[in-house]
Amino acid sequence: MNPTLLIVDDDEEILTQMKWGLSEDYEVTQASDRESALDRFRVHKPLVAILDLGLPPHPNSAEEGLATLSELLELDPKVKVIIASGQGDRSNTLDAIGTGAYDFLTKPIDMDELQLLLKRCFHVAELEREYLELKRQTQADTFEGMIGSSQAMQEVFDTIRKVATSDASVMILGESGTGKEVAARAIHQQSNRRGGAFVAINCSAIPENLLESELFGHEKGSFTGAHAQQIGKIEQSKGGTLFLDEIGEVPLPVQVKLLRFLQEGYIERLGGRETIQVNSRILAATNADLKKGMNDGSFREDFYFRLAVIELNLPSLRDREEDLLVLATALLQRFATENDKEGLTFAKKTLAAIEQHTWPGNVRELQNRIRRAVIMCDAKAVSAEDMQLSGSGFIAPGQTLKQAREDLDRELIHFALKKHKGKITYAASELGISRPTFYELIDRLGIERP
Repeated sequence: MNPTLLIVDDDEEILTQMKWGLSEDYEVTQASDRESALDRFRVHKPLVAILDLGLPPHPNSAEEGLATLSELLELDPKVKVIIASGQGDRSNTLDAIGTGAYDFLTKPIDMDELQLLLKRCFHVAELEREYLELKRQTQADTFEGMIGSSQAMQEVFDTIRKVATSDASVMILGESGTGKEVAARAIHQQSNRRGGAFVAINCSAIPENLLESELFGHEKGSFTGAHAQQIGKIEQSKGGTLFLDEIGEVPLPVQVKLLRFLQEGYIERLGGRETIQVNSRILAATNADLKKGMNDGSFREDFYFRLAVIELNLPSLRDREEDLLVLATALLQRFATENDKEGLTFAKKTLAAIEQHTWPGNVRELQNRIRRAVIMCDAKAVSAEDMQLSGSGFIAPGQTLKQAREDLDRELIHFALKKHKGKITYAASELGISRPTFYELIDRLGIERP
């Protein structure tokens, strides 16, 4: 169906000419005075209007036309109004632009010029409305920092609300980049422990010989290099929540100690003799197949069932396609504000590229691509090239998901290191990870340390 166009003019000949020239591309509705123009506008709600300033009862002045313009904009501030003015109406035309008119044409109107202007007006108006709708959906479907109106995410939100009221351990499952730590924080914020600390530890980012000390703490002199007493992550989470990310990487001896803590609620620091009671809720997460680990003996079955009293499965971005553009818009707003680029939007081709991409890195990949695009973009709209979605960003034929994720990680690490001139702390912060995780990534991906 063609878009609706309102034409307001008291000259019947001009109205006839306009309708004849534009009715093939638009549903044309017409009015010859302010009252009928406002009535037509309320009924048809056009995105664009063409307005003559000389309307009855004062056709020789711009008074009535400017009043009509003001009332149209009051009804819909986003309507694009094109002023049709005579040769001697420059000052009135400037007043109209100052009031909020989108553009103007001088009579007699050139139809080719008008056609081009109308295409631009409708295009901009449609983009603005799409953007506002995405913004509205974003605000309506946000839950503890998580965004999603899809059935899959609504089920996640419902599960979080239910499990948050208990102290049961929760195992959060999902592909890398699906937001497992965000989900863990949501559980903490919805629980009666929200006043306590939320302590997170990435078990894969800490060397095996240091992980036990990081978790349980140690006393001074308990091992070489232990120059002072250290409180472990478990003790730091007392009264709050401990989040164990990448739990599948925990070595068997540490699994045994964690299992004992889960069963008894007590810990001992390395080198210590004191038994310390810790009231902490445990949340764990992994993208690994723990059942395979149980079968091959690398993950204890009793430890798994203690951790996974409740399982929370996070969907991949591919399985929640209806959330993709809403999520992308929310991230664009956030990063644009952080970088003093408010008002930045996506170009229409960029929205199409976002929908076509397979997002092997899930929400984390989307975040990183948009954060980079905001920094690199010099225009008012983010292009597909800004997001590196014009070619190299797509998965190569025959490439596995693991290979695609590694390629993306490698690309983002190189970008962060280049931007921050090899400074690890700043590069890690840019990517939203810790220094140990950054080092672990560059070693695994074969990137030379700066």
